[in-house]
Amino acid sequence: MPRNQEVIRQWKVLHALESSRHGATIDALASDLEVTTRTIRRDLAALQEAGFPLYDERDDEGKVSWRIDGQVLNGLETGFTLAEMCALYLSRNLLEAVAGTPFQRDLSNAFGRLEKMLSPRMRQFLDRLPSVLAAKPGPRARGDESSPDTVARLLEATLHLRVATMRYHSVSSARIKDYEVHPYKLAFAQGGLYLLAYVPEYSAVRTFAVDRIASVSLGKQTFTPTQPIGDDVFGNSLGVNTGPAERVDIAFERQIAPYVRARVWHASQQTMDEADGSVTLTMNVCHDWALRSWILSWGPFARVLAPPQLAADVSADLQAAAKHYAAADEPPAQPASGTRTAGTSRSGPFTASRPTGAASSRRATGT
Repeated sequence: MPRNQEVIRQWKVLHALESSRHGATIDALASDLEVTTRTIRRDLAALQEAGFPLYDERDDEGKVSWRIDGQVLNGLETGFTLAEMCALYLSRNLLEAVAGTPFQRDLSNAFGRLEKMLSPRMRQFLDRLPSVLAAKPGPRARGDESSPDTVARLLEATLHLRVATMRYHSVSSARIKDYEVHPYKLAFAQGGLYLLAYVPEYSAVRTFAVDRIASVSLGKQTFTPTQPIGDDVFGNSLGVNTGPAERVDIAFERQIAPYVRARVWHASQQTMDEADGSVTLTMNVCHDWALRSWILSWGPFARVLAPPQLAADVSADLQAAAKHYAAADEPPAQPASGTRTAGTSRSGPFTASRPTGAASSRRATGT
């Protein structure tokens, strides 16, 4: 049997023993996991060798049940079961998706403390599991991490409703600007940390990328929130945007219809299968660049049916992109007679890979 299946089965055995109040028999474990009792005995021996405190106990009727010692953590009051502790330890590779955020250092420290709660042999056993469980970190901000001091001040401002003044690199205006803001909420999305704050100058709530905040200071003045912000702050967008939702209908060719049906792209989505094998996807989402880039990522296999303005915008994007490649199709200019030029080569034809629907969205900052 492949080694990975063995490790996963042993993890199931460990979880079954801890979940059972009265323990579990070898026969019951073998039946639940659909293996032989001999295999279960080997698994129990392997777990004991790894340092997990397993023991057997015989009842008055002579039936032998296996249990796990609940005091394995030497009396440390963690509030977690052993299986939960192990699951947290294993999740560290999944949480690498937030690497580079202001919380990465704290997460590393937390996992360092968690490691000390498990014996070396337990960690050695658990370290075999990530080989069958992988996570690819998503896109995140380049460069230095957001200053912990900046994040701490923003948290202070949001918790205690304090007016803040900050210096911010605005992408839309391509300059450094000073803002007075009423910080409402910090939100983590698509590998970046964002501040949602009311800007008195604009009489509106704007979104700021925390990694572009150069400095922030808190005043003594407090504020009263005037515009409610829900928990799902970017719920209307496929990216990072707080705009209003609008119905969108997109037709997908039959070649990629199975990929479209297989995913939940947005909580509001509905799909309709067409007679020719294609599928129409309907969503109520914000009409922003994140939506357009997602549609464009499907190449010629997607077509916007509604609204008309979105269809026109996507069409304009495709035409603009086509102009970039049109120059590559033109024959290279011939040098003038008697003139020597450095050797040049023309790239081959563009080959589109099979679409995955993974949009490369630009983070909307609103300013």
